[in-house]
Amino acid sequence: MAKPDQVSVLFVCMGNICRSPTAEGVFLHLVKQAGRQDEFHVDSAGTHGYHVGHSPDSRMQAAARERGYSLDSRARRVQADDFERFDFIVAMDDANFSDLDSIDPGARANLVRMCDYCESRDENEVPDPYYGGEAGFFQVIDILEDACSGLLKKL
Repeated sequence: MAKPDQVSVLFVCMGNICRSPTAEGVFLHLVKQAGRQDEFHVDSAGTHGYHVGHSPDSRMQAAARERGYSLDSRARRVQADDFERFDFIVAMDDANFSDLDSIDPGARANLVRMCDYCESRDENEVPDPYYGGEAGFFQVIDILEDACSGLLKKL
């Protein structure tokens, strides 16, 4: 749970085993590099409960490790009270954004799209690598490195 002086950020994808735990890991890595760990409470979740309690996808973990990131979270599903607990809820794609908006339209939390924070890449969504090959996992990390860096700068 976030402390009163922390900015709370929840990264969200569909199953919470590929994109959102990677966004969480990349963002936490950047926060640590910037020496700003005490300023943030960071978590991830999925719009669907397919993988609740599971570790991130092993292919995503391998790609993240190769880039120097640790993915330590366990999958969970977005809860209605997340809209009260988090300052920013960051959707990986338009489908996730719509799913989140339907849970709590007009919620207090700032519902935003991950790729809105890209600085050097021209992306609209973080693609789901689950059914693709190895290159898709690295593409996700490329996008998230850019977008998480931009988000951290805004916060």
